[in-house]
Amino acid sequence: MSEQIILSARGLDFYYGPVQALRSIHLDIPAKKVTALIGPSGCGKSTFLRCLNRMNDLIPGARAEGSLTFHGEEIYQKGRDVAALRRRIGMVFQKPNLFPMSIYDNVAYGPRLHGIRSRSALDETVERSLRAAAIWEEVANRLKRPALGLSGGQQQRLCIARALAVEPEVLLMDEATSALDPISTGRIETLLGTLKDRYTIVLVTHNMRQAARVSSRTAFFLNGEVVERGPTERLFSMPRDRRTEAYLTGCLG
Repeated sequence: MSEQIILSARGLDFYYGPVQALRSIHLDIPAKKVTALIGPSGCGKSTFLRCLNRMNDLIPGARAEGSLTFHGEEIYQKGRDVAALRRRIGMVFQKPNLFPMSIYDNVAYGPRLHGIRSRSALDETVERSLRAAAIWEEVANRLKRPALGLSGGQQQRLCIARALAVEPEVLLMDEATSALDPISTGRIETLLGTLKDRYTIVLVTHNMRQAARVSSRTAFFLNGEVVERGPTERLFSMPRDRRTEAYLTGCLG
């Protein structure tokens, strides 16, 4: 059975002003799987991730050329509703970026922004999202307390709950565990194993063991290009490009 491709890049170039950050990217992202993007710092993997929901639009002088589609429709087409796109393609950043408000209000923020006013509907959404992010049992009795009082790992899972609250199809994660301790990292990796049945997940990581543990497909970026892509197990055990092998064995980057 062939995979359903939800996101697809064909000849994608990306520029920060005069500087070209991505060069002719060809990459497919299959639905309801975890795809890992690996490579040394500055290789373009985070730039590509941020292209998927147009977060790079916030950077003056940034521009994309080529094709990048979501369900076959161009992400960078003129007149695209970017707010609607970001609702369908959510993002979790490297460091938790919670709002200075309660745990409840952090999760309810997105649904309220999109017009949900019913208290019962908000209560249901908050609980469902916190359960999906595997943090409900830890915060159920303190929803009105400040979110910034949580531990780092809890804050990151709360950020995941906040992203899930608007019911996205895709979850982008940019080094989402790099600042966490091993126990918190393990909890989020376990969480990804349950979320992939309902969401398409694209994960940028420097942690090769993490990529091997949680992803089914991996793409190796180098100098703004995709050097190699394929099933994670095959890419890690039998890389076809010497540069991929050099990176995986610590001889590159």
